[in-house]
Amino acid sequence: MRIAAIDQGTTSTRVLLADSNGSAEIVHSVRHRQHHPAPGWVEHSPAELLANINTCIEAAGTIDAIGIDNQGESCLAWDAQTGEPLSPVIVWQDNRTSDSIEELRRQGAEEITLARAGLPLDPYFSASKLGWLIKHNERVSSALSKNRLKLGTTDAYFLDQLTGVYATDVTTASRTSLMNIESAEWDAELCRLFGVPIECLPEIRSTVGDFGQVGAVPVTASIVDQQAALYGHGCRKTGDAKVTFGTGAFALTLTGSKIVRAHEQGLLPTVAWKIGEEITYALDGGVYDASSAVEWARRLGLFTELSDIATFDTPAAISRGLVFVPALSGLACPHWDRSAGALWIGMTAATTNSDLCQALLEGVALCTDEVLSAMQDKVSVTDRLSIDGGLARNVYFTQFLADVLNRTIVTQRFDELTAFGCAELAALGLGSRLPEYRNASTIFSPTQPTAVVAEWKERFSAAVTRSRGWR
Repeated sequence: MRIAAIDQGTTSTRVLLADSNGSAEIVHSVRHRQHHPAPGWVEHSPAELLANINTCIEAAGTIDAIGIDNQGESCLAWDAQTGEPLSPVIVWQDNRTSDSIEELRRQGAEEITLARAGLPLDPYFSASKLGWLIKHNERVSSALSKNRLKLGTTDAYFLDQLTGVYATDVTTASRTSLMNIESAEWDAELCRLFGVPIECLPEIRSTVGDFGQVGAVPVTASIVDQQAALYGHGCRKTGDAKVTFGTGAFALTLTGSKIVRAHEQGLLPTVAWKIGEEITYALDGGVYDASSAVEWARRLGLFTELSDIATFDTPAAISRGLVFVPALSGLACPHWDRSAGALWIGMTAATTNSDLCQALLEGVALCTDEVLSAMQDKVSVTDRLSIDGGLARNVYFTQFLADVLNRTIVTQRFDELTAFGCAELAALGLGSRLPEYRNASTIFSPTQPTAVVAEWKERFSAAVTRSRGWR
C-alpha cells in the first residue's frame, strides 16, 4: 500500500509518500509566492497552488490513495461552471476585514459567534473574508447574481478541481466561523451575519471518507493541517497535546467527545477529526508569528544561517532585561488583539544582533507558554509535550521552551508529522492502517529554577501589556 499525503501549507506544497513497509518520506516540495497587494493583505494564486498540488501528485508515482491537508482558514471564490478562480486566495494571516469585524463586535455579534461557532470575532477566520468578497469583488457578486458562485476554503476548491467533488471536511468547516460546532452543519444565522450565501458553500463531510478520485486514485482523507499534525503526533486520548511551529505556532489538545468552551482564556473549541460518525473535539490555541518572525529577522539581516541562532554563549536575553514580543501580525491566544505591535524592550548600546535573535526565540516560546497555561486551566494537558516544525530543530529554542513550560519536550528526528498524520487518515479511508513510523526522538527536560522562570514570565507579561494597543 502506497499513500500520497499532500501537505498544502502557507509557504509551500509538499507530498509525503508512506507505505505499508513503514517507509515515509517527502518526495517533492515546491514553494509558492506570497502576495501583499496592500498593508495587512496576504494572498496566494489559486492556479499556482493547484498546479503545485498536481505536480506533487505526479511526483508520488504509483499510489493507492491520496490525503490532502490544507491551510485552514484561507479561502476564495470560483465560477461553478468553468472552475475559474474569481478571486485570489485570501490567506489566514490577512487582516483586511479588521474594520468590519470591529463593527460586528460593537453590534454585539461576538455573543452569536461564540455560542454557535465557538469562535471569537477575528479576521483570522474565513467568514468575514468570504463576506468581503461578496461586497468588494465585482466578479464574485456577478457570479452570485447568475447562480454561478462557489465559495469555500482552499480544500473545497482543490477537491472540486481535482475530483469534481464540491466538499469540505468538518475540521476545515469548524475554522470558518460559519459552522455550528454542535450540529457540524452550516449555520444559517452565522451565514446571514457575515453576508455569506449558504447555498454557495460546499457540503461538509467526515474527515475520512469519499472525496472523489484523481484519475483512478481515490482521495480518502481531507483535513486542516494542524489537526493532521495532531493525529501524526499520535495524540488519541483526552489531554494529549502537540505544538507545531510553522509560520505560526499552533497548539492543540484533545478533549474527546466533549466540546470545551474557553473563550475567556482565549482558546477555541474545534473539531479534531470525524471518523465514521464519531466526532473528536480539541482545544486550539495559536501564536500568529513563530517561524515567520524568524524569517523576518533574517530579512532584516540579523542572522544569515539558521545555525547562527541555534546556540548562544550568553545567558537568556530576558534574564538580562531584553524582551521581544512577536506580535508582527498581532497577538492571538489568549489576547486576540490585532492592534498589538511587535517590539523589543530593554535594548542598550551594547545589544547585538545575536542578542536580538535570542530574545526573539524566547518571545515565541513565552507566547507558547501563555497558550499552554490557558489550556491547563481547562484540560489536564500531558506533561510530555510533542512538538514539530522548523523551530523544533533549534536546540536553544527547544530547551528554553522546556524551561518556561516546565514540561518534558519531545522532538522527532522525522518531523513531517502533519503530512504523516494525513497519510494515516487516508490509509484508514482504505480500511487499512499504516505501521507506526519508527522515529528517533530527542528529549529536553526543564533545567531552570521555578523562581527564575517566574521572573521571566513577569517581564514578558509586562512587555505584552506595552505591545497591546500599539497600532
